[in-house]
Amino acid sequence: MQLVVARIGRAHGIKGEVTVEVRTDEPELRLAPGAVLATDPAATGPLTIATGRVHSGRLLLRFEGVTDRTGAEALRNTLLIAEVDPDELPEEEDEYYDHQLMDLDVVLADGTEVGRITEISHLPTQDLFVVERPDGSEVYVPFVSEIVTEIDLEEQRAVIDPPPGLIDDRAEIASSRDASGEEA
Repeated sequence: MQLVVARIGRAHGIKGEVTVEVRTDEPELRLAPGAVLATDPAATGPLTIATGRVHSGRLLLRFEGVTDRTGAEALRNTLLIAEVDPDELPEEEDEYYDHQLMDLDVVLADGTEVGRITEISHLPTQDLFVVERPDGSEVYVPFVSEIVTEIDLEEQRAVIDPPPGLIDDRAEIASSRDASGEEA
């Protein structure tokens, strides 16, 4: 099974290094020197990692055969893909690979159907489930423990406890003003 583990960003310096947007919880395993990764677009790869280091909180990689800034810039926005055994599980108990979460039924704690996970969006601050509702509309559910209370892979479902307004129109409006219009 193939999993996207990073996206190549801009070139860094003049010796072929690139910044990468890490999309794996195991970068030390998936993005280590010597790792051979498939790419999207496929014509760009496969790429073999020559070196890796952290600079100012960003992971920088250099690939074999890429020795200058021009070569590094040509790789920008390429997805790096690792081959992973489908039975392999993440090291931590509460971590999941995207393929494990795709197509899970999303339900409320009382069993009310919300929809089905059709995509996982990886944002800088948190991941989002893109959930397709039975009527075809979509709702975005932050993948945080306060909202996603349970992932049950055996039952193929994700249980959520959404705040008011996340999946319906019943938002509670809080105000710092009292009924007379003066600040509280």
